[in-house]
Amino acid sequence: MEIVHTPVLLEETIQYLGPRGMDELMIDATMGEGGHSHALLSRFPDLSIAGVDIDPSIQAVARERLAEFGSRVQFYTGWAQDFFAAYPAELRRPNTVFIDLGISLFHYKKSGRGFGFSADEPLDMRLDPACGVSASELLMRMSETDIADILYKNAGERYSRRIARMVVQERQRGAIGPGMTAAALSELIQRAVPASYRHGPIHPATRSFMALRIEVNRELTRLPGLLESAFDILEPEGRLGVISFHGLEDRIVKDFFRTKSRNCTCPPQAPKCTCGGRRKVNLLTRKGVTAGDTEVKTNPPSRSARLRAAEKIKECDA
Repeated sequence: MEIVHTPVLLEETIQYLGPRGMDELMIDATMGEGGHSHALLSRFPDLSIAGVDIDPSIQAVARERLAEFGSRVQFYTGWAQDFFAAYPAELRRPNTVFIDLGISLFHYKKSGRGFGFSADEPLDMRLDPACGVSASELLMRMSETDIADILYKNAGERYSRRIARMVVQERQRGAIGPGMTAAALSELIQRAVPASYRHGPIHPATRSFMALRIEVNRELTRLPGLLESAFDILEPEGRLGVISFHGLEDRIVKDFFRTKSRNCTCPPQAPKCTCGGRRKVNLLTRKGVTAGDTEVKTNPPSRSARLRAAEKIKECDA
């Protein structure tokens, strides 16, 4: 077993989401290689964890890594939103739900699915390798306008139109097809953008690859439903914590918690409250928690991570 991913904001996650009583259950809704779960199970011997992941290959790593904890950890394969929507009858309601929205380094280094822009691998990018449409298939199907919109809306790629135009040109001459590799797309993007952009602080393909990955796995469209279903199943006085890695994700999480923390959700212009709403959470991290300088130096992916957490109020009828 080779572990390639270092969990981000580990101590902060334990601070806000660690057990507060005996015999608690946590749902690790995006378990990955099991880094956060391993630390929590090691430090809290009464804690049990149910781990969810859509990718059987990375889940196999977590199974081996966490085998020492025996029956204290259970594994479920699937999308976390589906898991919560059809919550297993054998599980009690969780005291904590933890959601790490980041993509594991496992997928960049070990999956063979073209997540990294220097990889000579098929341009797939699916977290669930058995379902959905690959990144290369998307590029074969979409119009130039749709490609540009995805690159800009999902990742803020400033040269989205130039990249989309070259993708379509290459597609017309047969250079883009089912066998396209991640390295080939990266080279195409580098040719599409200005020279100054090719030599900027980040690789010129970074945003395009992120945008395609988000689209392939429907990450932003899945997120609101995931948050709502996780909150619904959470035990009153339980805690929900989410680590996000880019602004669009964080905005969805922030707005979700902000809405749940309000007594009234009527429009500001309404003369009086008619919604009958009441606050459902106490915010634990009003501005979100970010990594310190030491962690950023030793674990660079942590520089864009932000943890938000809230506690479901006791009287809440989710």
